[in-house]
Amino acid sequence: MRQHHRHKQWQLTDGLYLPHSYEPPRQLSWWDDIGFILNGRRVMVWWIHPRMAYADVIDERAWEATVTTPSDIPELLGHGPSQKIWKKVGKSRKKVVGYQALPQSEASLERYDQLQATEKHLKTEGIDFEVRPSMSVRAYSWGLGMELCVPVEVRDQNDAGSLVDIARRLIKGVATLDGQFLGYSYGRQQWLDESGLRNG
Repeated sequence: MRQHHRHKQWQLTDGLYLPHSYEPPRQLSWWDDIGFILNGRRVMVWWIHPRMAYADVIDERAWEATVTTPSDIPELLGHGPSQKIWKKVGKSRKKVVGYQALPQSEASLERYDQLQATEKHLKTEGIDFEVRPSMSVRAYSWGLGMELCVPVEVRDQNDAGSLVDIARRLIKGVATLDGQFLGYSYGRQQWLDESGLRNG
């Protein structure tokens, strides 16, 4: 890990590897990827806010309620039937240079509208589900990868630095999730309380 970092240096800003922009400013933050160096090794933090985990479960439940057969999935994802696009490469030869999606069927369009309506309803009403802070750390050849779900806002570089401070303390064992976020959970009430900020 140290060797990888030594030979392929990150471009750091105030000690942080920031692959994403924070412009324009956000009211609510959902996820981010932030890197830092710990003992000469790279650490990549793949962070999501509990509201992101909650929204992902809403999407899953909308799919479960709407998409009833596996054959529906490819067309809804835009992977339905396609037509080859040919290009001449000589007097009598031609080759495939691409694929063009065929128009979606009426049934597929109706299913997609149904999926959107179900998702909108669940987002408006909320669902019975709770998200608690969580983390997992895994070693890779290039460094450590940390999946982190904690209730902090990451709206700018200063917030990113605060998140990295939390991640660093958790990895070093100086802090625990229970110690940092004792009793915290994100559920329907928090989701509904934020509806104005999400839609604003």
